[in-house]
Amino acid sequence: MGAGEDAAAGNGSTKAAAMEVSSSSTSTSTAPPPPPPSVLRSVLLSYAYVGIWISLSFSVIVYNKYILDPKMYGWPFPISLTMIHMAFCAALAFVLVRVLRVVSVPTSPPMTPRLYGASVVPIGALYALSLWFSNSAYIYLSVSFIQMLKALMPVAVYSLAVALRTDSFRRASMLNMFAISAGVAVAAAGEARFDAFGVTLQLAAVAAEATRLVLIQILLTSRGMSLNPITSLYYIAPCCLAFLTVPWYAVELPRLRAAAAASPAGMARPDVFVFGTNSLCAFALNLAVFLLVGKTSALTMNVAGVVKDWLLIAFSWTVIKDTVTPVNLAGYGIAFLGVAYYNHAKLQGLKAKEAERKAAAMAVPKPDDAEAATRLLPEKDAGGAPGDHEN
Repeated sequence: MGAGEDAAAGNGSTKAAAMEVSSSSTSTSTAPPPPPPSVLRSVLLSYAYVGIWISLSFSVIVYNKYILDPKMYGWPFPISLTMIHMAFCAALAFVLVRVLRVVSVPTSPPMTPRLYGASVVPIGALYALSLWFSNSAYIYLSVSFIQMLKALMPVAVYSLAVALRTDSFRRASMLNMFAISAGVAVAAAGEARFDAFGVTLQLAAVAAEATRLVLIQILLTSRGMSLNPITSLYYIAPCCLAFLTVPWYAVELPRLRAAAAASPAGMARPDVFVFGTNSLCAFALNLAVFLLVGKTSALTMNVAGVVKDWLLIAFSWTVIKDTVTPVNLAGYGIAFLGVAYYNHAKLQGLKAKEAERKAAAMAVPKPDDAEAATRLLPEKDAGGAPGDHEN
């Protein structure tokens, strides 16, 4: 009996389909036809988009760790690295939008200077902080531990959304947030290479990114403006670059000058190939986000992100040789379950909203039906039987 249940778990969908066919028709015993090529093609493309996004996100994270870690490439200037990314992305986004016209700028509503100053500038400032802090954390923390700390993102986003009244307080959701936080706390307690400053940087990056996501909902989405990753970079990357010049001038420029003086041909002069390919990967990641969200959904990206985090933890453990303790894994396992439940709840919420939308659309009478009803009413009044009007 147990073996039969295991086999049913492996191909339960196939057996269920066969039973459904046999019960609905007794004249034929043939299996249902395979899905149309277009459906199969769309499924394969969806998996391809997920695979491309995971690969590029994985590559950018590991590449940034390689460049910034003093034990690897050894170029510990995270603000400068982020500025190189923003300058490269801003230039390519300008070419795609204004020269090649791959995507068009939003026109409803148009991006006026007033809207740019009120909406894009605060988002650009928060994006600069998020990138600065998150890239700086790679100098002090392992890749695996950073991914565990990033599990706090749903907690920060939901808490801010409730505080700013863009989401409603739900006891079940808050208990789920406490479970995620508890899991991350356990993972932090078991971290072999714990660095308080690095943890502070990563938590600040999570807070800045969560605030940016909530402000996008308040300042842009609520006003009817939708930006894809390319137009987002077109507007936000130059603003982000401008904000990064302030901490760069105060923090990293003196260190770069000192490094150039000590070794004119040393680490103060970045390798064009390394930083060029790193920036290209960062821009390609934004294109992959555009494809993944556009062809599937943002929820698919969230689920794929959980898979990517586990892959990064395994890579950090086996290849980079970072220490991952059993307490680390137990704590992240708790946080993982909380994030999985969070994504499941979001999916159920989206399905409920879609069902309500379809029900509302079906409840609205069509104009043709209304006209037919007005034509039939006089006929029923004239020729209908007395019993037709009884309750």
